[in-house]
Amino acid sequence: MNGPRTMRTALGRVRNHGAGGEGTGHFVALRLTSIALAILAPWFVVSAGLALRDGSYAAATDYLADPLNAVGVILLVTVSLYHMSLGMQEVVLDYIERPLTKIALLVLNALVPLALGVAAIFAVLSVNFGD
Repeated sequence: MNGPRTMRTALGRVRNHGAGGEGTGHFVALRLTSIALAILAPWFVVSAGLALRDGSYAAATDYLADPLNAVGVILLVTVSLYHMSLGMQEVVLDYIERPLTKIALLVLNALVPLALGVAAIFAVLSVNFGD
C-alpha cells in the first residue's frame, strides 16, 4: 500500500526497505533455508536410517564415505547452521537492549556457527578422504 496515507517515506518506498532498514534479504534467506531444510532433513533421516540399521561405527563411516551422502550431510550442516544463525540474529536484534551485550551476542552468533560448521565439514571430509 503506497497510497497517500502510507507512513513510509518516498526514499523508503524506492529502496523497498522496511522499518529496520534491511529490506527483505533476511526474510528471503530464512525462507530459502527453511525450504532447503525441509528437503535435506527428511532425506538425511531416511537415508541414514536405512544405511545405519546396525548402528555400528563402520556403518557410519561407510555412510559418510559415499560422496553423495557426504555432500548431502555437508549441505545439511551448513544450511542448518546458517538458518540457526539468521534466527538467533533476529532474536538478538529484537530483544536485547544493551548495546555491548547485543554486540557480544552478535559476534558469538557469527563465530560459534562458523566454528561448528568448519569442525563438522572437516569431520565429514576426514572420513571421506582420510587414511
